[in-house]
Amino acid sequence: MIRFDQVSVTYEDAPAPTLDSVDLTIPEGELTLLVGPSGVGKSTLLGAVSGLVPHFTGGHLRGRVTVAGRDTRTHKPRELADVVGTVGQDPLAHFVTDVVEDELAYGMESLGLPPAVMRRRVEETLDLLGLNELRDRPLATLSGGQQQRVAIGSVLTPHPRVLVLDEPTSALDPAAAEEVLAVLQRLVHDLGTTVLMAEHRLERVVQYADRILLLPAPGATPILGTPAEIMSISPVHPPVVALGRLAGWSPLPLSIRDARRQAPTLRPYLPTQPTAPQAPDEAPIPQVPGEARTERGPADAAAAPHRGSGGGAPGFGKGRGGEKAPRSGPRPSLFARLRRTPPTQRRPHTTTSTAAGTGMAQATTLTVRRARTEILRGIDLTIRPGETIALMGRNGAGKSTLLATLVGMLEPASGSLTVGGVTPHRTAPAEMVRRVGLVPQEPRDLLYADTVGAECEAADADAGAAPGTCRELVTALLPDVPDDTHPRDLSEGQRLALALALVLTGKPALLLLDEPTRGLDYAAKARLIGILRALAADGHAIVLATHDVELAAELAHRVVILAGGEIVADGPTAEVVVSSPAFAPQVAKILAPDHWLTVTQVADALAAHPTGPADRPEPPARPGRTYRSGPTPTGEPT
Repeated sequence: MIRFDQVSVTYEDAPAPTLDSVDLTIPEGELTLLVGPSGVGKSTLLGAVSGLVPHFTGGHLRGRVTVAGRDTRTHKPRELADVVGTVGQDPLAHFVTDVVEDELAYGMESLGLPPAVMRRRVEETLDLLGLNELRDRPLATLSGGQQQRVAIGSVLTPHPRVLVLDEPTSALDPAAAEEVLAVLQRLVHDLGTTVLMAEHRLERVVQYADRILLLPAPGATPILGTPAEIMSISPVHPPVVALGRLAGWSPLPLSIRDARRQAPTLRPYLPTQPTAPQAPDEAPIPQVPGEARTERGPADAAAAPHRGSGGGAPGFGKGRGGEKAPRSGPRPSLFARLRRTPPTQRRPHTTTSTAAGTGMAQATTLTVRRARTEILRGIDLTIRPGETIALMGRNGAGKSTLLATLVGMLEPASGSLTVGGVTPHRTAPAEMVRRVGLVPQEPRDLLYADTVGAECEAADADAGAAPGTCRELVTALLPDVPDDTHPRDLSEGQRLALALALVLTGKPALLLLDEPTRGLDYAAKARLIGILRALAADGHAIVLATHDVELAAELAHRVVILAGGEIVADGPTAEVVVSSPAFAPQVAKILAPDHWLTVTQVADALAAHPTGPADRPEPPARPGRTYRSGPTPTGEPT
């Protein structure tokens, strides 16, 4: 169905090809998952299938790509529209109309399908993706996850033979992601549709893939194989595979069910419960430049140094999960080293007197409306210095609305809200931006310069930081991104990391992040976790709205779950997520009912055990199966 014949793609001024001599065939009627670190050319390979490369992106394509017998060099994207349906990383860039139902019908209308066929397919797609209640809604009023479902639905209605999807579940809550992936699997199995999909959240999709195409490095030869074969060698892999590698399981598990079958061989080497993470009761409070104080109380706790970059727009943040922030000693943190701040110039980690029920931000019976719709109701929430909170819930639950209210973009309909001792919506933006930073779902809202270097210079100036401060943060998050790169030439994940660096330059006391790991691979996520942990250790409060359950397990002290605009759960991360089938990380599901959350926790426990799982006896064979010391060529038991 899809054939690459010695394909190389080189962009203007690039020192080397992004894709080099790619020669492979993607089988018809299968779901092929495209994996690899950020920046290796996954989006370029997808664009070559849809014809966007080189007709839209520019660059030079050498070789030949054929889709259903059509050469993409001679067929422009519009001439492939009846065969290939494409959804990129940014749903907003995909939309043509203003209303959900019209968007679902637009592709079929362009192809000249009869009205009766269009009506039937629209109804089918609304039901398949759970969009019926949204059919008359303006697209601009939808949440990011709802917009992503509409974008996917708009390419399903024309019934293309090939679907090309770039990060299709990145903005979806776990339940919605499973629904979308189940629909794709049904199309593959029942209709023979060919699906080529790139995704960084492998924990969601590996078990659905028929084959995996691995791009190990820029310009490297792609490797196509079964999921078991590729996951045994891939530098990027989900936690279930990482746990299987750590425990020496064979065959290597790809799903929760497979791993739970082998979990009994690991449990004897683990204590009954891991060390429970604790949120900081007291933490140093960052001081707003120019403000002197001798005592620190609830109002002072919210004061923070922050100038928003990119024109003063607010920003999102992540918390650290599972570890208690250090309380004493002027030991330099990662963030301090990145800022080149000598330890003697940093504020000592002295204890504070934050009273119970008070904190950096306080919401009491908060209600927020958009137009005439009540989005949040009766919200009671306290955010304390040094604390990381993961805000979770299904798409449209009100997470982004709560973050926007915290920075003063929305006025509460009732109740009270204070951030840093002030009321956000009644405080001048220039004052609020010194106390709270927000990184929104759409990083382009913070990017306006022509180069990465110019963005960093503007961020340093806005924050009053030393020249080069933002550039060091960008380097920490995005190695090998030159200063002269235009932000629009970055991937979605790279733009998000750049926007995050711009906001972090101001070192806000309260940092808010909305889906901060969209488009980030595991390595970039690990670098982000390190920076955010250092910020939390320095007393900064972090609230992240996320559907990334693995990130919440790694970072968050607390998890707050929203549903229907109300808080339905609020507590320590382990207690909340282990009891939730939707929001539990993979390790928690595998080792339940014990409160293990991450592979790192398990690795630390095994390191402290006198013997490891490698010393365990082989598990007893099940009827009809025998076990070998290593995986078979396909990774399946023989």
